[in-house]
Amino acid sequence: MKYDDLDPHLAAPARIAILATLADGQAWLFADLRKETNLADGNLHVQTRRLKEAGYVEAEKIPRGGRRVTCFRLTEAGREALAAYVRRLRRALRQGETPGPEQPRPVRRRDDDSRVW
Repeated sequence: MKYDDLDPHLAAPARIAILATLADGQAWLFADLRKETNLADGNLHVQTRRLKEAGYVEAEKIPRGGRRVTCFRLTEAGREALAAYVRRLRRALRQGETPGPEQPRPVRRRDDDSRVW
């Protein structure tokens, strides 16, 4: 797998946690999302802002208990990006599976100067 094969917007584990939480299709309040992901307020704010800029989440201010709170939802683009990320990782895992007897696994040699180890 090449570095370019992965979505740079999903490079941070916090962003993956946010998208995975929002993948249930429900709207999540900031406080509930913070509790579920175990992220600090500042980190959650920064990561949701980046995901919003990428078009992966949408945020809405809603009235609640006499004040306005932020509510997040996963967009279709966010769902597709998360699904593509998971597919790429699954493909990488399949490539690492032990081949059958008729398919010997290639051996990489440490003394091969053609590669940077």
